[in-house]
Amino acid sequence: MRLFPRPSPGRTSMFTRRQLLRTGTVAGASAFTGPVLRGDRRTSTEEAPPAAHDGLLDPARIPKYVTPLFVVPPMPPAAGEPGMDVYHIAAREFVQQILPDGFPATTVFGYGSARDPATFRYPGYTIEAIVGRPVRVTWANQLMSSSGKFRPHLLPVDPSILWANPPGGVHGRDSRPTFRRTPGPYRGPVPFVTHLHGGHNVEESDGYPEAWYLPPARDIPLGFARVGTVYERYREEARERTGVVWKPGSAVFQYANDQRATTLWYHSHELGLTRLNVYAGLAGLYLLRGGLADLPAGVLPGPAPRLSDLPGSRAYEVPLVIADRSFTTDGSLFFPRSRGFFGDVPPEGPFVPTTDVPPIWNPEFFGTTMVVNGTTWPAFEVEPRRYRLRLLNACNTRTLILKIVTDPLAPRPVEPAVPLWMLGSDGGFLPTPVPLDSVLLGVGERADVLVDLTGLRPGTGLYLINEGPDEPYGGGTPGVTFAPADPATTGQVMRLEVIRPASVDTSVPPDQLRLPTLIPLGPATRTRQVSMNEMESVFFADAPTEVLLGTLDSTGAGRPLPWDAPVTEDPELNSTEIWELHNFTNDGHPIHLHLVQFQVLNRQRFDGPVRPAESSESGYKDTVLALPGEITRIKATFDQRGQFVWHCHILDHEDSEMMRPYHVGPPSGASQTHAGQGPYDR
Repeated sequence: MRLFPRPSPGRTSMFTRRQLLRTGTVAGASAFTGPVLRGDRRTSTEEAPPAAHDGLLDPARIPKYVTPLFVVPPMPPAAGEPGMDVYHIAAREFVQQILPDGFPATTVFGYGSARDPATFRYPGYTIEAIVGRPVRVTWANQLMSSSGKFRPHLLPVDPSILWANPPGGVHGRDSRPTFRRTPGPYRGPVPFVTHLHGGHNVEESDGYPEAWYLPPARDIPLGFARVGTVYERYREEARERTGVVWKPGSAVFQYANDQRATTLWYHSHELGLTRLNVYAGLAGLYLLRGGLADLPAGVLPGPAPRLSDLPGSRAYEVPLVIADRSFTTDGSLFFPRSRGFFGDVPPEGPFVPTTDVPPIWNPEFFGTTMVVNGTTWPAFEVEPRRYRLRLLNACNTRTLILKIVTDPLAPRPVEPAVPLWMLGSDGGFLPTPVPLDSVLLGVGERADVLVDLTGLRPGTGLYLINEGPDEPYGGGTPGVTFAPADPATTGQVMRLEVIRPASVDTSVPPDQLRLPTLIPLGPATRTRQVSMNEMESVFFADAPTEVLLGTLDSTGAGRPLPWDAPVTEDPELNSTEIWELHNFTNDGHPIHLHLVQFQVLNRQRFDGPVRPAESSESGYKDTVLALPGEITRIKATFDQRGQFVWHCHILDHEDSEMMRPYHVGPPSGASQTHAGQGPYDR
């Protein structure tokens, strides 16, 4: 019996998909590879898909805790300008040893300094920024060979969904193509644009999904669109604002850093390709320091990694970029080549145009192997002292429930060995430190955590584990309301190995910390009701075809809207609004609003009592888990004019149109002179 309205029946295929993942068997792809058509015009890049990879690598064969944790260093800046930090960062294809030594290396996409080939790595090096000091980044698409030819994607691109669509030409870009036969994977040049997640930025520097651009390769097929729908308009806006000219294959974004000190991250953000580009490796951290909402040096554990560090230097503020990945036996990244992999439709389809099911896109994908800072199941040598951990959930779909324990194989839920003191979330420090047994992170969420290992004996082994599920998270307790991740594989993340002390810890104990004052937002002038909706196939039972955002109709039911429907969320400039997020699906969705840091007010079951936000959500956030059958209320001030997006950060959902534009404009007769000034304490 359902307790809440839902536009589609409950999903019954999840167990089938999990069986496939755990047994390492993959339904064969059989999509017919015919000519890609738009209208009656045949594009010039259609070619047969590459040969199938080897089978999946059994995660049980991968030894754990044999590779030291890679401590991500800072991104080296380019020559600076007065009052500004300048970076030249490119996306390239390269090979990295993600699996332990003795296993094949993995080809990935990743970021690095365009002037230093040694800096290219997945995840990208950390951009260090200072509150009030702008950062200007030239983001270059260099996904090309050394001879200047474009490199096709490492992973199967579904050309039948709404996506950047370069083969559509200028008039058909950023669209859902039509086909006469089921298409194979797109094998053309890769669109690219970068979003600073959590940044308070002008529209032309936000990484809008239709602002993509191709690499300046010499073999771009005739008739292809080389840039997205809004790229040229944003290029002119940037030139007028900063005087900087964007060169082909690049964009120059300027970040004002006029917000609270916090943990941000940057990642690839193209229409219909985000899940693939991020999974391939295009992500990294951006740490904003200083200002009134930061703490003086020495209060928290440090230092963080520095450009001047010599080999063997130790850091006590450590970023942990956590993701799940699957690999083939040849070391390649595995990502489904057919919708048949998901287990809710026959392996042979039929797919579009015979039915409404895309041939390649899967509703969700969960990897079988945990990766931290670009290596599988690493080991981290720690001293018996305090550490500051900057945690990022960089998975495509997986919700993490992180805990430190002594036995990684103990029945779930496990008794924690030490508390995780949560100091901050997406938008900076909380009002006060919060001791937690575990930290829950939806995709895209961050946590600034202090771990006190003082007094532990050298030789002690601790483990960072994950008690989140191997399927979409819907709330509840591990081992009680849902099955936790497999304790032998995705339920383990990293080992902490206590060694002899090599330093004196002068940081403040967590229970004595006094965090910066948090200034709440003012009263709201409007409340909006928006919805999350899952659409299912009319040909196959229990087979999702799209996940859409939308509004509510006059009866209170969800009104799903596609990406290209007219804008329905249009806050006035400098207005403060409450958004009520109504989740009519069976899954929890991490909802992210670009531009703003919001406050989580409360949650309630449909027609149920209101309950307050979690203590870990008491600060500012830009991503919030909206649980199924519930209303999640957030409050934000929209103080920057322009067009932005809000979306689910499950990347498979985002690429299936679970994303909507919203527009911030000046109220009638109001001045625009305050545009660009944030409302948050800085």
